Amino acid sequence: MTERLILLETQGRVGLVRLNRPEAHNALNAALLKDLMDGLEAFDRDPAIGAMVVAGSDKAFSVGADIKEMSGRSAAEMFQADPIAAFDRVQSVHKPVVAAVSGWCLGGGCELALACDLIVASEMARFGQPEITIGVIPGAGGTQRLTRQVGKALAMEMVLNNRTLTAAEALAHGLVNQVHPVEAYLAAALKLAEEIAARAPLAVRLGKGMVTHAQESFLTQGVADERRAFYSLFATEDKAEGMRAFQEKRAAQWKGK
Repeated sequence: MTERLILLETQGRVGLVRLNRPEAHNALNAALLKDLMDGLEAFDRDPAIGAMVVAGSDKAFSVGADIKEMSGRSAAEMFQADPIAAFDRVQSVHKPVVAAVSGWCLGGGCELALACDLIVASEMARFGQPEITIGVIPGAGGTQRLTRQVGKALAMEMVLNNRTLTAAEALAHGLVNQVHPVEAYLAAALKLAEEIAARAPLAVRLGKGMVTHAQESFLTQGVADERRAFYSLFATEDKAEGMRAFQEKRAAQWKGK
């Protein structure tokens, strides 16, 4: 991995990935996306890590795709290179991913935050899908995930007329989970991730999968799949420990088994 493009660190059971292209306000070029996904997948494989946080800088989570990198490409070249396929790798990560967002979160940057499982924002955060201003539309899930989060009316305005949302508006419309002062948002994101990482690992993995499944399936199928996942956890040691600890009024000791 290229240290210049991402910075990796661990804090307890949380893996932190920082986007590190400050000169380009964390614009997402192919190399950065690859390093980011490699970092998330490495943390996903690490049994010592229970959750992850993706962060940019206080001024910019990410301003979106690197326009210089793709401006000269034809449709055929875009289909062949398929740069957006990197976003699909976020969906293969089993552990929860929290986006810590401050400053500009635009275009592909907004789509990256939407692909994460939870979003903690600073009061300075600004969310938008400005692709219409350069003659294209969101292509990494923006029209789909954004609509599911904020509803058709607001998504139409953001996609068709470059409306941006303040952090307070994003919270009111269900786009983000929490909003904090700029000096506290990253610590809050790490705290949320640490709290999740302390819970039963198999249950967290299935819980994340089922909530994601709810957005991608019909209700009847989703409820049936949820029931199977719920029943399957009764074969785990963590289920037995969790229910025993509850009855004994003590903290559970999770094994991830």
